[in-house]
Amino acid sequence: MAMNDLQTVRTTAYTHSEADHVRYGARNALGGQLRTSIAHYEPAPALPAFLDSDEGTTDNISIALLTREKRVALAKERAKKAKNAKSSKKGKRGKVARVRKPQPQIGSAAADWSRYPVGTTFRVLSTGQVYKIDDYGWTLAGRNTIDLYMGSKSDMNRWGVRHEKIRVLNWGNRQSSLALLTARQHYKHCRRMVLALQDKHEEAAALR
Repeated sequence: MAMNDLQTVRTTAYTHSEADHVRYGARNALGGQLRTSIAHYEPAPALPAFLDSDEGTTDNISIALLTREKRVALAKERAKKAKNAKSSKKGKRGKVARVRKPQPQIGSAAADWSRYPVGTTFRVLSTGQVYKIDDYGWTLAGRNTIDLYMGSKSDMNRWGVRHEKIRVLNWGNRQSSLALLTARQHYKHCRRMVLALQDKHEEAAALR
């Protein structure tokens, strides 16, 4: 399979509490912790429910009822107050609530390591989530499918099966994959990946 940075792949989902994964717990094939992916995004700032009136008293003014000119004027006034709040902590009226951005996190994914070597990092374009190949599964050997780790069965079922466009950000190392899998060849799917990494594709395909 050509190592194209932009491609469409079949994606499935799995979680640590599935029957065929429960014995491994929330651990990946490298012995590390399985992680869910958290996309890096900036939430849109929320409009304030109440603003100061022209008279300087706090009135319950609905944003929707204000004219465009009034909203612009109030936005400028609010920006001015926010700037002043940085240099002075006197009073509470000038303070602007800050929303913490969720920290981005690279999630775990499983695949055939002869197709997506261990360490391959990619972004799912439809969600913005980034995953790294650190796991594999017996049903994935010989298939162009990537299994995305989810933190719960409900999230896993919600994802289902999707054909997604992905962009590979960094390809993993084939030699590292081969070194890790060589000691595990007593498992048939690991043996198949080893043969494919050694370019013995006919032998790999015959191993079912």
